[in-house]
Amino acid sequence: MLYGSIEGVGKPVSRIVLGTAYPALTSGTQDPGELADLLNTAVSTGINTIDTAKVYGQSQAMLGGWIAGLSKNERDRLVIETKGCHPLDDGTPRVTQQALDEDIDDSLNKLNVDYIDVYLLHRDNPQVPAGEIVEWLNAQQQAGHIRAFGGSNWTSDRLAEANDYAAAHGLTPFTVSSPNFSLAAQEGDPWIGSSVTLNGADGAANARELDWYRGSQMAVFAYSVLGRGFMTGMFTSDDRAAAEARLDEPARRGYCYASNFERLRRAEILAIRKHVSVPQIAIAWAFAHDLNLYALLSCTSEAIIRSNAAALDLTLSPEEAAWLNLESEELETELDVE
Repeated sequence: MLYGSIEGVGKPVSRIVLGTAYPALTSGTQDPGELADLLNTAVSTGINTIDTAKVYGQSQAMLGGWIAGLSKNERDRLVIETKGCHPLDDGTPRVTQQALDEDIDDSLNKLNVDYIDVYLLHRDNPQVPAGEIVEWLNAQQQAGHIRAFGGSNWTSDRLAEANDYAAAHGLTPFTVSSPNFSLAAQEGDPWIGSSVTLNGADGAANARELDWYRGSQMAVFAYSVLGRGFMTGMFTSDDRAAAEARLDEPARRGYCYASNFERLRRAEILAIRKHVSVPQIAIAWAFAHDLNLYALLSCTSEAIIRSNAAALDLTLSPEEAAWLNLESEELETELDVE
């Protein structure tokens, strides 16, 4: 396992982050013993960082049940990241100090923890000055409830606004951001206007965001690295019907485009050439961009956890990464499959 460091966390942070946004866990139907096995397998592979959120149904509470059985030393080796201030179902924003305080208190109770290692606002509300949000988060940090903090689906402009305010007022800045980043480019918006992606339909905007992250080296907790299932190998690039049947509605809306089936085809070719799996190629692609990257990956089996962790052993060249993302045709003849 590879690790990074995030200002404020005070412990190593695994580059693979175990995601918990999958149906059996969010619905609360996951068997606690099976969940414990998954979590223990993750820890045994070196994964010490876990992603959850208030809006992920029963995820926090079920994760908290497992954490309750750990010793203090075992808990303190974990990096727990959770999110709050998600909009209501009708889209009404909840980026207020009251919502933040309530959501953090709720997360602490459900997770059975005294502090949250990384806390993210699940969405932004550009109508609220970023400086006000920085003040709220600093108050929570000073109270000992959270350590590092940041935003999920925030643009780089808003992140910069927040951190300029923090610098001007001697406050702790945002040190973590969680945008979408996947080889399966987000050609449509799964969440209808509320997501931020680093690989999507607007190439110029994506390039600008990537350049900002390269320059700032802010920690990137990349979500949907496997395109909500598109790059998991559960269907092949020549079987669109299977993709439509097996992916959920947000994934179909975000990723079922001809360009992504071509990306998948190229990932299949490269996976055969390198004797690895398609998801391992997609994970390696995300890590090939000079970012301070942490890949959020939901896993429903111990074998998948181990396979995803093994993807860190795979390195793609810049030429291979560009070819996978349809930025080049130069490798086409070199990668003919026998």
